[in-house]
Amino acid sequence: MQFLLRLGTAALALLLSLAILVTGIATAGYYYLEPGLPSADTIRDVKLQTPLRVYSRDGRLMAQLGEQWRTPVRFEQIPDLVVKAFLAAEDDRFFEHPGFDYQGIMRAGINYLLTGERSQGGSTITQQLARAYFLTPERSFVRKARELILAVQIEKEFEKSEILALYLNKIFLGQRAYGIAAAAQVYFGKDLEELTLPEAATLAGIPKAPSQLNPINGPTRSAQRRHYVLGRMRELGFIDQAQYAQAIATPLVARLHGPKVELEAPYVTEMVRAQMVERFGPAAYTDGYRVMTTIDSHLQAAANTALATALFEYDRRHGYRGPSASGVLAKLPASPGPERDQALQALLERYPGDADLRPAVVLSLGKDNSAQFYVRDLGLLRVPWEGLRWRRYLNDAAQGELPKAVAEMVAPGDVVHLLHTSNRGWLLAQTPAVEGAFVALDPADGATVALSGGFDFFESKYNRAVQAKRQPGSSFKPFVYSAALEHGFTPASLINDAPLVFGDSELEDVWRPENYAREFNGPTRMREALVKSLNLCSVRILMGTGIDAAIRYIRSFGFDATALPHNLSLALGSGGASPWDMAAGYSTFANGGHRIEHYVIDRVFDASGQEVFATEPLRACRACEPAPVASAPGGLAADADGAQTFAVTGSDLPPGTAMDGSGMGHPDEVPAYASVEDMIARATDWRPTVAETPGFYRDLRLAPRIIPAENAFLVYDMMRDVIRRGTGRRARELGREDIAGKTGTSNDRRDAWFSGFNGALVATAWVGFDKERSLGPREEGGQTALPMWKYFMARALKNTPERPLPQPSDLVLARISPDTGQLAAAGDSASIFEFFRPADLASAEQALQQAGPARQADQSAEIF
Repeated sequence: MQFLLRLGTAALALLLSLAILVTGIATAGYYYLEPGLPSADTIRDVKLQTPLRVYSRDGRLMAQLGEQWRTPVRFEQIPDLVVKAFLAAEDDRFFEHPGFDYQGIMRAGINYLLTGERSQGGSTITQQLARAYFLTPERSFVRKARELILAVQIEKEFEKSEILALYLNKIFLGQRAYGIAAAAQVYFGKDLEELTLPEAATLAGIPKAPSQLNPINGPTRSAQRRHYVLGRMRELGFIDQAQYAQAIATPLVARLHGPKVELEAPYVTEMVRAQMVERFGPAAYTDGYRVMTTIDSHLQAAANTALATALFEYDRRHGYRGPSASGVLAKLPASPGPERDQALQALLERYPGDADLRPAVVLSLGKDNSAQFYVRDLGLLRVPWEGLRWRRYLNDAAQGELPKAVAEMVAPGDVVHLLHTSNRGWLLAQTPAVEGAFVALDPADGATVALSGGFDFFESKYNRAVQAKRQPGSSFKPFVYSAALEHGFTPASLINDAPLVFGDSELEDVWRPENYAREFNGPTRMREALVKSLNLCSVRILMGTGIDAAIRYIRSFGFDATALPHNLSLALGSGGASPWDMAAGYSTFANGGHRIEHYVIDRVFDASGQEVFATEPLRACRACEPAPVASAPGGLAADADGAQTFAVTGSDLPPGTAMDGSGMGHPDEVPAYASVEDMIARATDWRPTVAETPGFYRDLRLAPRIIPAENAFLVYDMMRDVIRRGTGRRARELGREDIAGKTGTSNDRRDAWFSGFNGALVATAWVGFDKERSLGPREEGGQTALPMWKYFMARALKNTPERPLPQPSDLVLARISPDTGQLAAAGDSASIFEFFRPADLASAEQALQQAGPARQADQSAEIF
């Protein structure tokens, strides 16, 4: 008995000694390792690698860019179901332990003594967090000791909910997904609150081995791991038996999803990406920047559809080119069933398509000339003969005979595309060979509200809206006419529409410009020349203006001078311009004469929500434009960006006016204006001079005026007639009186354009081949590009009030003879109205007084 007592005492002493020894070693280890460890609270300063996100101006996600996909969430945003799944999988005593779990450590220690393996680490969620933020993944006792010390410090510094949120936002869950919100989107295409119990358990099973246990790389192992997590949840009372049984029976269905993009605008997001990298470097992809663009989601969606519809319509006019592939059924399982469906789906994943244009395999042909297809992501679909009948393509100018049977169109095993339409159902289609671009701007400041640079960004990243410099053809004529208005011409000026022949080395040996219809109209008023897009008149107008003078003038619109030919072909738009630049140029007419700079990034915010960049555009503001320069004491000055400001001196200012270092006056008693919008609201009926209220103009960045308001209105009014009764008359279907525009067709119909606007919106449409060739007979601007513009404007201007350009007060209407363009005699019943500037009207009146009727008739033949 005494022996047993002594033995027990000795054993107790030994255990006590071991405990003291272990405690001593642990204490010594703590004080040895602790000084070299980072402070736990530095976790707050660690930036999670978060991708760049790009949004429309109304908050729709357009893109997420970066190697790591992460969507940080707060603890209260994480569903309880998800929390319990991760606790069951990783650390069921998380809310009880102080950062490390004694029981887990003991299990790991016993396992090591018995097997010599360190596979069971017994790491808590807090330890995993410490490892993820501060330590390497190496396996060693020293690293484990550091992990324990940091875990204790983290528990002292953070609440349990904070630790769990940090962990669930940090962890890697395979397939570039970091954090649970990103993983929910990547594997299931869902937000966190949409996850089901089996899906939550699947995600909770991944952290143990993200590359092997994610449902894409290892669906079988992922399902087994999911079952384990569900079993643990049942054991811990998180779910009941019925929930467990139902979840276990649910098939594991997961596939890769991209970010949950709410608005398709890939050409815009590529522009943003390039600008962000230029400004912020590689950190643009990792520091969680949020970019708010100028894009309007409603208008961008309309632009996308307008472009696709116009290209499909062109393609349909030119015929069916045949299948993308043939005979594919021979390589697939012969019997219908799930195995063949899976093979068909996998095959069709190789072909481009979207929600409306889908790749499909022809399975069989019907006696009624219908055909049955297997459509990607939809399955079986039968299309009637009306949706399949289509002439074959021969060349850009000709199509084959109308087919009489479905076998002339498709055969079983063909890979084709089907297009879903709202009015005709599914149609046989094809990816258009032709390309196009569309861009829309706010003419007040150049904000790009919609932009599409091509049919399919993922097939071709070439941004035709910005990068393509194509001949604008007759859509360039308004700039030439605007220049002419500043060099003695009026809309009533008479120009002779007659043949011209030039011998010019710069224009080949002999150049004979022609009108589109190859007809001659004789003496024609300037307005009519633009309405009918008469090339010969345009050349004569440029001759009257002077090439050098015209180029100097047109450059002020923002066009690249090197792309403007220094010869008379400039009058016909033979230079190069992008759709983006054409829209910016037309914005000058739309805003009353100011030059704006197009832009697409509005503001940039960092991960904490602080604004780190904002575009400060120059604004065209007719209502708040200063009084004439002559009444401004200091006159006009321009800052480094070209913005019009007012330089005044102390002697110019009213009494009680303070001066700042910039030389701008700030009247003490004049309230500051918060924004241009505020100024517009207050300035509707009041137009003070700078001397009266210099503070009115403080910090206002007005876009520089480059053409007179009268000039802008006259060009606008002439282009309104282009739509009312000229080459743009198809736009009359919009039923609006405020729209103006101009068609354009380049040499040999290689490019088709339409640019048009009202006072609130400018848009440009272009269609052409990347490898330039003719679009084919009758494919001019009014036929090919105008429908794109019209489709967009119908949606953009729906339920909006008319926004015509306001008529400048000093323009006057006078009656003229439609034949001669000269002022009409009193009582002339055939006379029409035309706008004149006062000086031009005075000259016309003087001419009328000095010349008799016979002289007036003779003059009509003398003008060019």
